[in-house]
Amino acid sequence: MPEIYISTDVETDGPIPGPHSMLSFGSAAYTADKTLIGTFSANLETLDGASAHPKTAEWWATQPQAWAACRRDLQKPEAAMRAYVEWIKELKGKPVFVAYPAGFDFLFVYWYLIRFAGESPFSHSALDMKSYAMAVLKTDYRESTKRNMPKNWFDAFPHTHVALDDAVEQGALFCNMLRFNRERVNPDPSR
Repeated sequence: MPEIYISTDVETDGPIPGPHSMLSFGSAAYTADKTLIGTFSANLETLDGASAHPKTAEWWATQPQAWAACRRDLQKPEAAMRAYVEWIKELKGKPVFVAYPAGFDFLFVYWYLIRFAGESPFSHSALDMKSYAMAVLKTDYRESTKRNMPKNWFDAFPHTHVALDDAVEQGALFCNMLRFNRERVNPDPSR
């Protein structure tokens, strides 16, 4: 079975799950050839006993449209995470969690999956786009930022801080990085 790259973005009200909540998450499932085969998103009720981190709340105050988008049609985390697991299992391939940065997004998604669904279809690993860019571009990690990536890696998608929008955008970016790396390593597609 081929790998399915599940580009995922989260919106939260703080730096870690538990004391703070994942407000929204979106995933865009791509094949290696950049075919978007499905999406999933959910806006979540906040965790009992959790509260917003003051610095994160300050940032959200500057993003009223994104805030409004992630507070509509709220779902209980239990229902959303179980539905997410089922959606992933219905995809025809091996799921690979992909994010920019994976260390942040996967922290929340994995924590919510284990707590509310009791399992992670991704096991306990994630592919970090910034680390992948470091290897492909042969640069230092701190230099492997979006502003230093080739412009032709970016499609014309907006970065809106709405989880699903950003997951679609970053998934296309990852597929462009993947194609660039594979063509460079093996320019003959018949091999």
